[in-house]
Amino acid sequence: MANPDQSPAQGFPQQPKKLFIQLSGAPGAGKSTMAELLRHPTGAVVLDHDIIRSALLSGNEIAFQDAAKSAYRLNWALAESILKQGFSLIIDSTCNYREILDRGIELARLHGCEYWYVECRVTDIELLDGRLRARTPMRSQRTGVDRAPVDATAAEYSDARARFMRWVDSPARPGEGDGVNSITVDATANPEERRDEILAKIFSS
Repeated sequence: MANPDQSPAQGFPQQPKKLFIQLSGAPGAGKSTMAELLRHPTGAVVLDHDIIRSALLSGNEIAFQDAAKSAYRLNWALAESILKQGFSLIIDSTCNYREILDRGIELARLHGCEYWYVECRVTDIELLDGRLRARTPMRSQRTGVDRAPVDATAAEYSDARARFMRWVDSPARPGEGDGVNSITVDATANPEERRDEILAKIFSS
């Protein structure tokens, strides 16, 4: 994972306007890497959904699907707490459902943040599969396109590849009627260059 403190984005203010950055992209697309790269120049707090979900699973007391639902509730409660304290926020999570997108937009508006939807896009399934197999997974994470998280049941991941393809092709994206900022970057390219592309758009708006 890239260290933003070792390779700062040059030419961008270090404490800019209050931001709500909602990342999107399939597992393995580089959302966590991008979140870390954006954290330093934006002064934002990163909220990693997989950390929350993995913590819920670690006690072996909650089923996988129940942990997923509870993790989203905790995610939004923590997000609101962070925003109330006046911090900018980066949501590091997939954005596969419209309600996730809507909740992010709602919180940004409620707390006076400039909202940005940032999609890290990778369409090469074999590249994504290689990244997933190479990383050290958290408990909630899959270890390949066809390899379910350790706590998931066979029924929950019976159509794993088809579901994964839907996430790649059709995540929840804002439309013109949402009136929010949106940017899609090629997440197969150099991460620092993509970070600077994102920051240039944010700081020029």
